Amino acid sequence: MRPLLITSFALLSLAPALRADEPKFVDLSLLIAPEYPCTWPTHPFPAFQISRLRRIGPASVYNIDSLTIDGNTGTQLDVPPHSVARPELKRPKSGELGLAYIDKTAAWQFGGEACVVDVRDLLNKAPKGESPLVRREHVARFEKKHRRLRFGDVVLFRSDYSDRYYQPLPAGSRFVSDVIDHKAPGYPDPDPDCMEFLATRKVMTLGTDSASMGPLPSLAEPTHYAGLKYGMIWTESATNLAALPPTGAFYCMMGPKHRGGPYGEGRAFGIVGGDLPKRLIDSCVNKRAIDLSPTLAPDLPVTSPGVGTGNHRQVYLKVDFLYSEYLDMWHHTHMMDSMAGTHLVPPAYALPEKDSVAYAPAVRGWLAEYEKQYGKRGVSSMTTDKVPLSWTCGEARVIDVTSLVGSTEERSWPASPEITVDHIRAFEGDRGELNEGDVVLFRTGHLDKHFRPRPNDAGVWLDPLSGKSEGWPAPGPAAIAYLKERGVRCVATDAPDLGGVDPERAAMTYWALGSRQMVGVEFLQNLEQIPERAYFLFAAVKIRDCHGGPGRAIVLY
Repeated sequence: MRPLLITSFALLSLAPALRADEPKFVDLSLLIAPEYPCTWPTHPFPAFQISRLRRIGPASVYNIDSLTIDGNTGTQLDVPPHSVARPELKRPKSGELGLAYIDKTAAWQFGGEACVVDVRDLLNKAPKGESPLVRREHVARFEKKHRRLRFGDVVLFRSDYSDRYYQPLPAGSRFVSDVIDHKAPGYPDPDPDCMEFLATRKVMTLGTDSASMGPLPSLAEPTHYAGLKYGMIWTESATNLAALPPTGAFYCMMGPKHRGGPYGEGRAFGIVGGDLPKRLIDSCVNKRAIDLSPTLAPDLPVTSPGVGTGNHRQVYLKVDFLYSEYLDMWHHTHMMDSMAGTHLVPPAYALPEKDSVAYAPAVRGWLAEYEKQYGKRGVSSMTTDKVPLSWTCGEARVIDVTSLVGSTEERSWPASPEITVDHIRAFEGDRGELNEGDVVLFRTGHLDKHFRPRPNDAGVWLDPLSGKSEGWPAPGPAAIAYLKERGVRCVATDAPDLGGVDPERAAMTYWALGSRQMVGVEFLQNLEQIPERAYFLFAAVKIRDCHGGPGRAIVLY
């Protein structure tokens, strides 16, 4: 077997042509990268940063990145506490929704039927520094042409603003900075009365391809409050809305589950074609959704402490930078490992870009044994931003491996029980064969049992890694190879990772995933709640050249 180079061209040549009745995934998110205008440009909002902490080589089997990322980065999500004050403050804009942070948002509200309101006629139709206003008449125009809006709709204002102006700097200054500096017309946005009108239609989720949902220079906060006071949430800085039909597509926007987050970075996408959109829309309308992502917080064990001094990942930190007196709340950014909490494992995490790697001697021995048994390790440049959205979504097939817990002997620790081909075949014999495109979720019960705040957090990582307790069940490379044969592209787990606590077996599992063009989703919870027929949705934040990818996972049923 020759080494496998995964490139964008290769993906195009390998992807089968879609049938007319097959669903198509549409990416509606901006690319996040340091040279793009992906963060709010005014002082003191921090710039986005990605740091390459470790590279595959003598000191590491993996590519490991750290992020500094503000919730106002790229395509982003606003929730009520962005403008609604907490109830105990007893201010004019106080209310219970002042506690409805991102980690409290119900999973059903992230999705619904996309209703694309065309407001392209407003683009650049305002003085410099001012936003053209989307009024209730524009929404009524949509309703006259298509249908009346209703609960479960996601109203998307399409002006093509981000498609035109989101460019690398310095040209990208036109996206936000030139508007603030009164050098260019503002982005189109709804006025407060338009929000009030949408509330009469029971619309709870919105989106815009403008840089913000707030018209400049003076209506940003009034428009925000006009919608958020009803419990609405919305996407800011969407893009590519032209790829969606006016109605009928499924829309979803999710992001990392930051505790106490009034807004957050995320990933927006649509699904068009076939029967899948209608099925998922119906689930959201009827609130049939389950959140599978644990909360991210500094006192929770959301990143690996590693084995031995100096081998820990970047710990999850909340960094306050701007105080809002009215809300009595700090705006904050996060410093975090790119695999904090629920996250993506792309092929380039464990595969180098070039075949020749100066691994440590022990790792060279592991690789020789791996290639003897499972074929060439391969190479890849497929980072998170290059992973197709369709790879991380599909029919949920939950394989219960909780019976493996307690099956290793203490004298062998640190060790993880291995999920084998036989376990998968036993599942198929009982629940039906796996199908192409299914997402396999291994239910170990590990995080449900051990995910606790400090000082009771050792059961997640520290005790298993140090050999004080058994490791979590994890699939071996043979199991990964078998899943690929069945047409499975994405493998997920409710354990901290798919590798387990033995470093050699972990490396082989990740090599098997990457070399077979497969991806992982790690750090889930609540898998026991998933019914027999459910659809798994996960999307990582679209960060260029990222070897991890924080995100949110849900199922709709």
